Amino acid sequence: MKRYDLDRWTLAFLGLLVAFFAAFLLYPVTFMLRRAFGAGSEFTFEYFGLLLDSPLQREALGNSLAIAALTTFATTLLALPLAHWMTRYEFRGKALLGGLILVPMIMPPFVGAIGLKQLLARFGSVNLALMNLGLLPQDKPIDWLGAGGFWGIVILQILSLYPIMFLNVSAAMANIDPALREAAQNLGAGGWRLFRTVTLPLILPGWFAGAIIVFIWAFTDLGTPLIFGFSRVVPVQIFDSITELNTNPMGYALVVFVLLLVVTLFLVSKRVLAGRRYEMIARGHTASAETPASARQTALIWLGFGGVIGLALLPHLAVVVQSLSARWFFSVLPMAWTTANYGEVFGQGLTGASIRNSLFYASFSAGLDLLLGVVIAWLLTRRRIPFANVLDALAMLPLALPGLVLAFGYVAGFDFKISWLNPRDNPTLLLIVSYSVRRLPYIVRSAYAGFQQTSVTLEEASANLGASPLRTLRRITLPLVMANLVAGTILTFSFAMLEVSDSLILAMRDQYAPITKMIYNLLGRIEPDAPSVACALGVVGMAILSASLLIAGRILGRKMGQLFRA
Repeated sequence: MKRYDLDRWTLAFLGLLVAFFAAFLLYPVTFMLRRAFGAGSEFTFEYFGLLLDSPLQREALGNSLAIAALTTFATTLLALPLAHWMTRYEFRGKALLGGLILVPMIMPPFVGAIGLKQLLARFGSVNLALMNLGLLPQDKPIDWLGAGGFWGIVILQILSLYPIMFLNVSAAMANIDPALREAAQNLGAGGWRLFRTVTLPLILPGWFAGAIIVFIWAFTDLGTPLIFGFSRVVPVQIFDSITELNTNPMGYALVVFVLLLVVTLFLVSKRVLAGRRYEMIARGHTASAETPASARQTALIWLGFGGVIGLALLPHLAVVVQSLSARWFFSVLPMAWTTANYGEVFGQGLTGASIRNSLFYASFSAGLDLLLGVVIAWLLTRRRIPFANVLDALAMLPLALPGLVLAFGYVAGFDFKISWLNPRDNPTLLLIVSYSVRRLPYIVRSAYAGFQQTSVTLEEASANLGASPLRTLRRITLPLVMANLVAGTILTFSFAMLEVSDSLILAMRDQYAPITKMIYNLLGRIEPDAPSVACALGVVGMAILSASLLIAGRILGRKMGQLFRA
């Protein structure tokens, strides 16, 4: 019979975690499921029938699926050659390109959408530049954004999400045993046939993992469609349904549809990948398979990487330019420049308050993540507890749970008369908790890795000298894993600073708005300088995010990329 470690500190920590996950993860999900399948005691699929009968909802579902599918397909086409070059060739500046290729992933598409809209609008910078060069008629601008903004959303999702696909595909390619490719080449295979028969089957697990993350991310993204004013997608329909939660069950049906889609995709991926074998006799060592690139090949690789990185960062560069503009209308570049927009951002109004709000929410959520992450990692690595696999799964569940779903559940499930629990009155607590829950897997992974790499010998010696488990954890274990904890905490803080879905849904009053909600509010105003102030606010957010991730990258090094892999 298995013996468990159930001393008073272990029981106290387990009780804390059970209460937290029950209140802020399981309760909102079960509340939405119950409402979606009937508000009363009778179980029904009626709401889902109404969902499929509505032409608007069918179009929204179709558009969201199309955006997700096109984004996944295009990011695959981008990631495959980039990963091939990165894993097969040795060339000057490889480490630099390997870092730059990931930069678009940390730049929020919500902010980039403002810049892309300025560039690709009917009379945006691109069309105006083509007209000035005589390459485009003055009265026939190209509709780059297409179908009310549909193609603009797809373009931005591709430019923002391709690094996730690149990370997973390049990791899979790096693990291929070079002997397998060499054997195939000795038998006459090469080029496309070698890729189709050897490389592709072996990288399928990595590709599938990346494809699922990209698909779900693109399907559930709320901020980008809102910036483009494209309402006929599922996330925006859910966002619009919040104002009528008590009278219209369609929002619950949509949220549960998204939840079931996510669960189905993960289950299918496990079933598909588990049903096939991908083992290699020995793990390949990529260094031995890397071919020194010639000068021509190096130039082509730099051109390919540089083109992709440049295009991906162009929308954010446009945001920086607009943040410095006093007037930018019907011109390729601003007609007047100013720094006054930053003065308003750091002023005493609501815009300045949004920065303080974001710093407050992100700091407390990072602190909560640190506490929960250390406790979870300690229990999983240092204690024998019942249902350890369940605890591990609950800690990782937020990776598969879109912020859109969780935020909707908080608004619906915590509609209480207690003001500090009701986001309609004061969303502070739920914003901190939602940020924390969404980013908890990062700190758990960091802490878990640190605990695994630390010998238990010193802890056993401490226990033998009479120290309690809590004192041993505080005086011995935590100092040894401090680098992992600091890096994980910085990551949770940085991503909470520009969280979109939770902020847009939960921050219902301006005085509680974080940076992303204030950007959205500013873009809805009629003042001529409102878009420029919104861009200045976005630049401040990106600067804080970049600085945080730079610090985390210095601490974690190459291990940082593993946090973004499936």
